[in-house]
Amino acid sequence: MQQGQKSSILFFLFFSMLALCTSATAQKTLPLTELSSFQNPSSNWRIAGDATADLKENGVLRVAEGKGVLANLPDKKGTAADLYTAFQHSDIDLELDYMMAKGSNSGIYLQGRYEVQLLDSWGVKNPAAGDNGGIYERWDEARGKGAEGYGGYAPRQNASRAPGLWQHLKIAFQAPRFNTSGKKIGNARLLRVVLNGVTIHENVELQGPTRGGGSDEAPLGPLRIQGDHGAVAFRNIVYANFNSSRPDLVNLTYKVYKGKFEKEPEFAKLPPEAQGTTSILSSDINKIDNDFIIRYTGTLDVKEAGDYHFNLRAPGGNGSLKINNKVVVPNGDRGSGKATLPVGKLPFELSYAKYVSWTKAALGLSLSGPGIREYVLSDINTGVNDVVDPILINAAVNTTLRSFMDIPSGKRVVHAVNVGSSQQLHFTYDLDRGMLVQAWRGGFLDATPMWHDRGDGSSRPIGAVLYFGEPAFLLQKLSNAQAPWNNDTTGTAFRTRGYEMDEDDRPAFLYSINNTDVTDDIKVLDNGQGLRRTLTLANGGEGIYARLAEGKTIEPLANGLYLIDDKAYYLQIDEGEKAKPVIREAAGRKELIIPVQTKLTYSVLF
Repeated sequence: MQQGQKSSILFFLFFSMLALCTSATAQKTLPLTELSSFQNPSSNWRIAGDATADLKENGVLRVAEGKGVLANLPDKKGTAADLYTAFQHSDIDLELDYMMAKGSNSGIYLQGRYEVQLLDSWGVKNPAAGDNGGIYERWDEARGKGAEGYGGYAPRQNASRAPGLWQHLKIAFQAPRFNTSGKKIGNARLLRVVLNGVTIHENVELQGPTRGGGSDEAPLGPLRIQGDHGAVAFRNIVYANFNSSRPDLVNLTYKVYKGKFEKEPEFAKLPPEAQGTTSILSSDINKIDNDFIIRYTGTLDVKEAGDYHFNLRAPGGNGSLKINNKVVVPNGDRGSGKATLPVGKLPFELSYAKYVSWTKAALGLSLSGPGIREYVLSDINTGVNDVVDPILINAAVNTTLRSFMDIPSGKRVVHAVNVGSSQQLHFTYDLDRGMLVQAWRGGFLDATPMWHDRGDGSSRPIGAVLYFGEPAFLLQKLSNAQAPWNNDTTGTAFRTRGYEMDEDDRPAFLYSINNTDVTDDIKVLDNGQGLRRTLTLANGGEGIYARLAEGKTIEPLANGLYLIDDKAYYLQIDEGEKAKPVIREAAGRKELIIPVQTKLTYSVLF
């Protein structure tokens, strides 16, 4: 690897940690109480209290009265139009929830020009640039018929959810750069796009506006939401607009001193080994491998007065930072500091000492300020010495792997069975409780924590994860439908009996609980749109209930279909099921339970 390549890779490793880490004070919420935040909204746009899509009928999105949801409901007359914000933006971090109607199509245009596609791509195996989360193609008729589209970017994987479910999107956008004469000197970039918790784009350069975005480019432009292609709803729109000018680090000089400096020395008494001028902060400017200190001095040209935040990383030793002759980050291997800076050319001083031989030299300094997204002032990141090549497990065929699995609450499932499928939909099962822990789309497992070096036995999902809540038994014996659910094994006689593999290498899980032998058979649907679960009780009896779901909300729809946990997923009870489900309150949340005699089949769709 060439040094230039290394610096570029390390820079973006560092920046990936910074992108979308906007301070709360910089964020603004787009009010969705009425439409005054938008320019001349057409009649297809309205404010609502909630939205619901139909899983079977194309283009259907129903809304409820209220506030907090922005809905696009195009009519059949073809009069629908796009929606533009009243504010203009340069660099921006954008975060929102959205819901697609079945078969629907929309998009988010940064600066009104660069489209991130929104589409009902539920179940698509190999997404293209025109699928959900894709960066739409550019368009040029002169390229000839069939070749007009070019320059689009497909998402890394399909992290899409089903129509009618809320999806979460984060975008970190860097606007094109122009000089004082108005000439473009740098293309726009999507620094990062995260869909449903999965990074689907990173550091993508946009050569120009995408199709439908016009041909001009400028430092500013409004957010634009496509409104003429299908029904879609939005909520929780939060953004941070970065329109201020960055400080410049100029007149930078350096001196290198040889020795082991665990504390900052008196530089005036030391003869330097090397010195000179430079345009960048870098540990690579020094030719000594270990036991040295670099002292940088220069000027920070501040163009906007206000509070600035600095993060300094100095692995293998220590570093410190002074601005305007005041200590901002005290001496240490890593640290952060805040300084209230005036407009002007301010003295800058940074030192980096390295004396730990087993780690590589690396210097990192980042800055954020009023209207300024955090960015890197040094040439490479720190902490890269710990970066290892990931150990990824694909599931080209049905694949089963046991591991520890850490869940969002901080608990560890110690007898987790991870089941992967070629449909790119996978799940984790807890043998200790007979519980479906989580399901996800995309790649299968990152086994780096388990197999790198000594390992800790755990693996991680690669994809958009749907988590089913705290560990709990699926089956319980209750005195009545309102009796509390017991998650303790005491009195249940629970005993796992492992699992059996079928001819297609898919496991069926076996256990006993309350003197009942259970076969728990979970299969990925052929269309990849969810899981089908069949519980068979060999010797079932009265009072056995299954807790199918719990969440903030549970909404019954038609024909045994339920929306679970604020429209996070659907649960579909088999049409032949005669038992009546019960939605009940439990510690401020909802539970869906159903009595089970000998067999129960239901599906989880997401």
